[in-house]
Amino acid sequence: MFDRDDWLASHQEDIIEPEREIVDPHHHLWDWPSMANYLLDQLWKDTSSGHNVVQTMFMECGWSYHKEGPDHLKPVGETERVASIATDAAKDPSKAQIAGIIAHTDLRSDLLDEVLDAHDQAASGRFRGIRQAGACDDDPALVIKPHQPAGLYLMEDFQAGVRRLGERGLTYDTWNYHFQIKDLTKLAQAAPDTTIILDHFGTPLGVGRFEGKRAEIFEQWKTDIAELAACPNVHAKIGGLAMPDNGWGYSAQETPPSSDQLVADQGDWYKYAIDHFGPSRCMFESNFPVDRASISYPVLWNAFKKTAADYSEDEKTAMFSGTARRVYKL
Repeated sequence: MFDRDDWLASHQEDIIEPEREIVDPHHHLWDWPSMANYLLDQLWKDTSSGHNVVQTMFMECGWSYHKEGPDHLKPVGETERVASIATDAAKDPSKAQIAGIIAHTDLRSDLLDEVLDAHDQAASGRFRGIRQAGACDDDPALVIKPHQPAGLYLMEDFQAGVRRLGERGLTYDTWNYHFQIKDLTKLAQAAPDTTIILDHFGTPLGVGRFEGKRAEIFEQWKTDIAELAACPNVHAKIGGLAMPDNGWGYSAQETPPSSDQLVADQGDWYKYAIDHFGPSRCMFESNFPVDRASISYPVLWNAFKKTAADYSEDEKTAMFSGTARRVYKL
């Protein structure tokens, strides 16, 4: 699904504001046999495609876990592998640097501190937080299958784990579906001293039983996002709407969407999130290579720059780099 070089290359655009500094706060790396590799060379091909991407944040994706040893420490294998790649990247400072790592663990575990210590040691100074996604649904139409239990955000031991992250100065990233935003708000209220980052707008779905219901979902989403944004400890990554599960159908087009098409289709979602969270709590994200199924990296960032065109220079700086640097202490 993510090996689309020729198709993506069929639509090219001039780079808008090529000098603007960008911190991409959300990408993955992997070399799974079932899909195209996305490692440092592929990341650098994207980040060097015209925009001034200077730093990135790796987001856990269940890759390169240890195959042996205690189950609770197996995710540390991913952190070790990414830290090694980041060290290799540092040999060429002219290219985007992997400045931080968001790792994975089960925040309900009695051994949480042991795992956090292990991630910290493995990350060579780049460990910034945990993502344990809350996405849960059994709709067979979903392309990306979540594996979390229902009601995760409301579990007392999970909420305690999120609070522990804040006590240790770590962040909590999450990925959930649009109908789970209310539960996320309750989690944010239960862990007010932990910085929480909502990924991908809360993934308003557009496939399966949600197909054809975008307007209805948008109205409920606006209510839920406004309530979530009232929690001052919550920040928003604005991006990830080109995932196939969002149902825009871009991957089935003869040519990829232009930046103008993306803004026309999705601009209202971006504007609403920015208006409610404020630029100081928003950060544009690529979510690559997942969104690569639908759009190329340079065109995506052109769309972001067009979306931000009417904001002040300080607000643009926040959304393209400043918020990410502050939140993740880069």
